[in-house]
Amino acid sequence: MSERRLLTWIAAAAVAAFLLAAPFLFKPYGVFILSTWAVMSIAAIGLNLTLGYAGQISLAQAAFVGIGAYITAYLTTHGWPFWSTYLIGGTACFAIGWLLGYPALRVQHHYLAFVTLAFTTLVYLAFRNEEWLTGGIYGISNIPRPNVLGLSMEPQRLFYYFCLAHLALVSAAAWWLIRSPWGRAFVAVRENPIRALSLGVDTRRYTLMAFALGAGLGGIAGALYAPLVQYIDPSPFSLNLSLNLLLMVVVGGSGYFFGPYLGAVVAVLLPEWLRFTEGWYLMAYAVLVIVLMVFCPAGLLGLIERFRPKRRSAAGGRAS
Repeated sequence: MSERRLLTWIAAAAVAAFLLAAPFLFKPYGVFILSTWAVMSIAAIGLNLTLGYAGQISLAQAAFVGIGAYITAYLTTHGWPFWSTYLIGGTACFAIGWLLGYPALRVQHHYLAFVTLAFTTLVYLAFRNEEWLTGGIYGISNIPRPNVLGLSMEPQRLFYYFCLAHLALVSAAAWWLIRSPWGRAFVAVRENPIRALSLGVDTRRYTLMAFALGAGLGGIAGALYAPLVQYIDPSPFSLNLSLNLLLMVVVGGSGYFFGPYLGAVVAVLLPEWLRFTEGWYLMAYAVLVIVLMVFCPAGLLGLIERFRPKRRSAAGGRAS
């Protein structure tokens, strides 16, 4: 086993051990923030498939998280079991993402961003104004948490492990997908769609699939977010969430498998860590993000990859 792979496995084991022990180290609010990190990481993984691997700019991820959250909230508060609403939310977002992917076949880059921005705005206005369905600005409250094998996930600690288990399963599925022929086709479409088409890659189908898979993971994240907070209204699903998820992917490293996790640490956990600055914490957070993007335009993982060849070259120079 190479030194690089060994260090990667050691770091992964240390992070996994920390995440498993975290509920015993933090107060309930800290456990809630870590649960939020796990849920937002799932949504960011979906956006990374669309943006990082397929190269399609999307500002619609907040809408898909909101759709999944509202489907789960509405149905579970009307007596539906969680697992059926979970499947409905993920499937509905997958189908909507497939349909929304059609504009991606005709427009690219910032034009596509405008299309998905319009979709997010439309969905947000529906959440806000369709009171008969969403509760409008009053939202939906008393959202129950699920049962797993007869065990209630109501305690914050158990629901954290529930979210963490979902993150592990989604991560395993994403790892398999990226290394499958589908993942290689996504990268081919991102790098050079004309060349990919000339090599027999169905760019139309893979573009639609990238949108649909990213949207489906957004719906799954929303299905977990609703019972996590147990009350939802339209405000969390505005354009700000889409921009925040985009920040997670870009800062962590677009197109890197671990980019969404690291980006979610910056976007979800870093503001909480800066609260010791009191009224200055949002300004400090903004400055840190600006500095990161100036010095790490390819994201934190991109910076590490850029540093490694230099380190090897320097080692080779010293050896010679």
